Parts: sequence; C-alpha cells; structure tokens
Amino acid sequence: MRVVVLGAGFGGLELTSRLAGELGPGGEVVLIDRSDGFVFGFSKLDVMFGHAQPDAVLHRYRDMVKPGVRFVQADVTAIDPDARRVETGAGTFEADVLVVALGADLDPAATPGLVEDGHEFYTEAGAFALADVLAAFDGGRVIVGVLSTPFKCPPAPSETALLVHDLLVRRGSRDRSEISLVMPLPVPIPPSPAASEALLAAFAERDIAWMPNTVVKGLDAGRHVALLADGSELGYDLFLGVPKHRAPAVVVEAGMTEDGWIPVDPLTLETRFPSVYAVGDVTSVGTPKAGVFAEGQASVVADRILARARGEAEEAEYGGRGVCYVEFGAGRVAEVAVTFVSGQAPFGDFVEPSEAIAADKVEFKADRVRRWFA
Repeated sequence: MRVVVLGAGFGGLELTSRLAGELGPGGEVVLIDRSDGFVFGFSKLDVMFGHAQPDAVLHRYRDMVKPGVRFVQADVTAIDPDARRVETGAGTFEADVLVVALGADLDPAATPGLVEDGHEFYTEAGAFALADVLAAFDGGRVIVGVLSTPFKCPPAPSETALLVHDLLVRRGSRDRSEISLVMPLPVPIPPSPAASEALLAAFAERDIAWMPNTVVKGLDAGRHVALLADGSELGYDLFLGVPKHRAPAVVVEAGMTEDGWIPVDPLTLETRFPSVYAVGDVTSVGTPKAGVFAEGQASVVADRILARARGEAEEAEYGGRGVCYVEFGAGRVAEVAVTFVSGQAPFGDFVEPSEAIAADKVEFKADRVRRWFA
C-alpha cells in the first residue's frame, strides 16, 4: 500500500508517525509539503514577543527518520481525487490512499489596507517579522483584529492581546497605551463559556477593550484608522491582524470543496472520493481549526488505514475531542478541553491558568517533537 499525505502540519506529522513501518512489506508513506520545516503555532508567539529565536522553533523535516516514510519538499500543483494522483514540483505521485492535510491558506490582501499598514501574525513570516516591530514599539494604540471567520487557533488573538499588555508593562509604557481586541464573535472562545469568562475577566483586569461582534472592513493607511462594518472608526498606531482564511487553491481547483472547505464524514474523515481522506483545517468537519483537532483526526485515519492494510474491519471513529492551551500572560497558562459531537452543543472543561499548566504545555511540545521527528 502506498499512502500519500499532502501537508506536514499536526495532521500530516501524526499520521505519518503512526503509519511508519506498519504498512507491511512494500508499504510506503510519502509526505509532501512545500516547507522545509514545522513550527508549532504557539511558538510563533514566542518569537513575536522575544522569548525565542526563529531557528530555535523550526523543526526541519530532513531530521525526520521514520521507517517507510519519504519526505518530499515540493509545491502541490494539482490533485486528481478520482485517480488519487497528485502533481507536484517534484513529479507525479499516485496513491492507494490519499490524505489531504494542507491546512488553510491566509489572504491578507482580502482586507484593504492590511498589507500596507497592518501586520498579520498567523504566518511564520509575519510573526517572525513582528519580533523587530514589537521590540521597537514603545507604546500607543494597539488593535488586535480578527478579520473573518473561521480562523485557526481560536485562543490566539486573546493570547496576543494579553501578551501585548505584558510587553508594554515591562517597557513602562502601558499607562500611555490602549489595547483593543476586535472580533466578529460574541465571546473570545465560543465552544468554551468558562474559558471565555476567564478571558473577559482578564481583559477587564488589564483594561483591554473587548469589542465583540465587530467586523473590520479595512484599514485607512493614510489616517491609521480601522474601518468598522457599522461605519465607525478606530484609530491605531499598531494593527495586528488575523487575515481571512481560505482553502488552498489547489484543493478548490480539484473540485473537492463545498462552501469553501472539504466536506468529510465527521466520524471517519472520508471524503466523497473513495480512499481519499481529509483532516485538519482544510475540512468542514465541525471542530475548531486547531492543530490538536487535526492530530486527533489523523490518528483515526491512521487506525483505519492500518486496519485496511491488515485486512481487519475499519472501526475507528473520531470523537471530536481536543485540548488547547491558552496563554494568560505572566507565565501562566490555562487548559481548555472541548468535545464536539455532531448534533450536540460542544462540552468540556476549563482549568484555570497556572505555572503548572505552563510546564504541561512545554512537555506537550517536547512529546510531539520526540514522536514526530525522533
């Protein structure tokens, strides 16, 4: 069996690690990604706020040594899901099983003025470039703005606002600064009321202006104001934006999407194309677009592929559970666990921020690095 995996994020790395050396004689896994390495989403914030250097958070795919796994660094240029054939800059690959884990692309240009006068912090390049910008920023009006939904890592905008607060406090410029968090959502983390309440309390304690159900239509670069959908304006000296997300063009062109994303069976992650799965941010499975959910989905797909390779019943089903960490600043981190079941309201737990959970987050990363790259 040859399994071709497109995308080496949380989903692709978990899947290939699970399949490595387990497909039997002649079995092969091909992992294809345009990048040369992987960066955890929360590590981008570490670089932004001066707690880490870019090289320290980049885990290079060339360091991966997995039996039966071949990594190919190339752009995916075309997908034929019926034939399970993939065209790339490194040639053509045909699969017995194809797994699409290409994530969501970001479109900063979709918001007028963002490229010219704002900064996005959701790509590695954008976050890493902000390290110098924030290092030189001595206070003023800061807006953290979410420019559309859905977006990856729901806690990240709130974390960014709290970390900006900490940065300005250390600089001694917080008293002459303003921080606003602008989101088109009613609460910071809709699936977790407890986490949202804790964040709203943290905003109030730190005098961070919370602006829910608010859409930024564009930025006026000449006047440095955010143009809001209700016709009002909000001035800024520094605008940190979460750009519009969309499915990669190659997936759309392949005819795999509906309403912008790849629909899958919420239990098996199968697409409407035989022996083609999709996991993570590229799907409309119904869970948040976050790495831990992609990891859980990939684990189910791995179980189903291994059962097929061994001639066993494919019984594994996705339970919709994910655990995220939320930075509250001052070295404290909270934990949010949420389960999504089709037809039901999300449910889960929230653990208050502490230094102990901050240590758990460090171990979470170390465990994945060992599993995926050792």
